[in-house]
Amino acid sequence: MRRVLIITPYFPPINAPDMQRVRMSLPYFRQYGWEPTVMTVNEQYANGFRDELLLETIPADIEVIKVGAYPEHRTRKLGLGSLSLRSLPHFRKAGDELLKRKKYDLVFFSTSMHHVMSLGRRWKKKFGVPFIVDIQDPWRNDFRIGKAKQVNALKFWIAYSINKYMEAYTMPAVDGIITVSQSYIDVLKERYPSIKNVPAKVITFGASTIDFDLVTRRQLAPAVVDTHNGKINVLYMGAVTPFFIPLIRLFFEALLEHKEPLDRYHFYFIGTSYVQHSRTTMVADLAKELGIGEYVTEVPDRAPYLNALATLRAADILFIPGSIDKGYNASKVYNNILSGTPIFSIFHENSTVIPAIEQAGAGVVHSFENIDDPAGMRKDIYKKWTALVQNRDKYPTAAGDYNFTAEKKTAEICAFFEDVLTTKKHI
Repeated sequence: MRRVLIITPYFPPINAPDMQRVRMSLPYFRQYGWEPTVMTVNEQYANGFRDELLLETIPADIEVIKVGAYPEHRTRKLGLGSLSLRSLPHFRKAGDELLKRKKYDLVFFSTSMHHVMSLGRRWKKKFGVPFIVDIQDPWRNDFRIGKAKQVNALKFWIAYSINKYMEAYTMPAVDGIITVSQSYIDVLKERYPSIKNVPAKVITFGASTIDFDLVTRRQLAPAVVDTHNGKINVLYMGAVTPFFIPLIRLFFEALLEHKEPLDRYHFYFIGTSYVQHSRTTMVADLAKELGIGEYVTEVPDRAPYLNALATLRAADILFIPGSIDKGYNASKVYNNILSGTPIFSIFHENSTVIPAIEQAGAGVVHSFENIDDPAGMRKDIYKKWTALVQNRDKYPTAAGDYNFTAEKKTAEICAFFEDVLTTKKHI
């Protein structure tokens, strides 16, 4: 059995989006020929939402090595709050010690805390171990440049410059790239021509049947949603960025323009902020601007992960707004599908969300190339929305042999690991 060292700064009991691929894959690595070791940051140093129940989804016999990090309250004074920067020296020391005494076939960085990925180049040179990066979000992200004035221009440019330098240091040495979007691969291979022949594969996040079984077994309660209000409860569960707001606006404006009776609905947006105890309520503010605040509830704080799954089941309709960033793909779609609740979504036509929903028969999608025709979009959104509302009882439940389960995604990951080692052998 081959050995893989998995680097993920966040790990249960911390609930963070970027560790979910690792968490959901751990029960299946061995059946596909890989013995995993997880190296993560001790939760006492990690700023995030604690969710102790997530520990029940981790196999008890998986080796988990916890490293330290510089305390955030100290590094914040220097303008450094990122967990990846605070923990980077600790990962380097612990990784050096581990790789010195134990042989691994591969190092797999699966995180959006990109800075730790730079250690892949060090460990490859020092110990001869190849490494794969899992790019869940862009590391050096040029999307905002030139589009609008940054809220804190100096802070943005410092962070951008660090990311640009560290990505340029790391990527030319990479042996394999996993991403959630083909556009990420295209950008990286154009930016670094030396990696044009490096294996790269789009592997979206999966959804765990183990998680849903635990929700049922524990009879976990939904969060926030009032299931006895006599309304059609429409739910979006997940973070909201400024790039979502134009599409959420179009959705609400479509209902208003066509005089849809909004008193029959209540719209919930839960877990909209990445920051704990945030007071930012972009969706609620938009609803007030449009005069529909009484029909919208926004809760910025994240719900515990498994309670969030219970909430997906309890809602009447799931709303998944996309982003005007055409590279964005919502991995949350698979949990939404497994919940069995019908889905309404607005997404760029290139998104993997669209075939996922349509092939599963899980709901309705309005796809767009751009938002240059808002009137036409509102008309089509309303038409598809009313069709879904009228036929929501006809959509299938969560039963099905889906290709996006955590087990099948882990099989894809392990097959890619083998491809990387085979390619490495023949270079």
